[in-house]
Amino acid sequence: MHMINMDITRRRMVENQIVARGICDRRVIDAMLKVPRHIFVEEAMSAQSYSDSSLPIGEKQTISQPYMVALMSEMLQLAGKEKVLELGTGSGYQAAILAELADRVYTVERIRSLALRARKALDSLGYLNVNLKIGDGTDGWATEAPFDAILVTAGAPDVPGHLVDHLAVGGRLVIPVGSRSEQTLVRITKGENGAVSREDSIGCRFVKLIGRYGWNGED
Repeated sequence: MHMINMDITRRRMVENQIVARGICDRRVIDAMLKVPRHIFVEEAMSAQSYSDSSLPIGEKQTISQPYMVALMSEMLQLAGKEKVLELGTGSGYQAAILAELADRVYTVERIRSLALRARKALDSLGYLNVNLKIGDGTDGWATEAPFDAILVTAGAPDVPGHLVDHLAVGGRLVIPVGSRSEQTLVRITKGENGAVSREDSIGCRFVKLIGRYGWNGED
């Protein structure tokens, strides 16, 4: 499939999967139009890269459904100057979208092979404002806190309190919370004096958040 076909397919993805489902943040829409999702999947799966589904990327991990990437990005309410933390780099696609929406992105991936592949893809597209490290993402990135926004791309049993501590006043944390197999997308907003508010969004299914403050590695 030629690049021009990828461009057309990506535009259709945004029109049919993103805009048609109610995503209205123009900056998110533009980012989804710009970032080539096919760069972040195996070449053998590139023809499916703009399909309305998550796709396997190896190591029992997935690249999220495009709509879910757009929705979570919109829920962060980014204006362009923010410092953002992502937990669970995976393919690197969500980090690339965040790099279009924020000033600086810090992303953590526990699986070395995925982290290296994501770094290569991000570098190939010139996303030099993405800082990536390998480690337990559930620990956050304390030395770079506070963050204006935090995005967790795996399902957690609960909202880790220390991630709320990593937020700046007015910051937003978006995270799937629930069981190992089914979650609800949640947005936590940190107010003055550490007060937090919680908003529940749609039901979703993410891979498990593995780590000290998530699930253990067992099924």
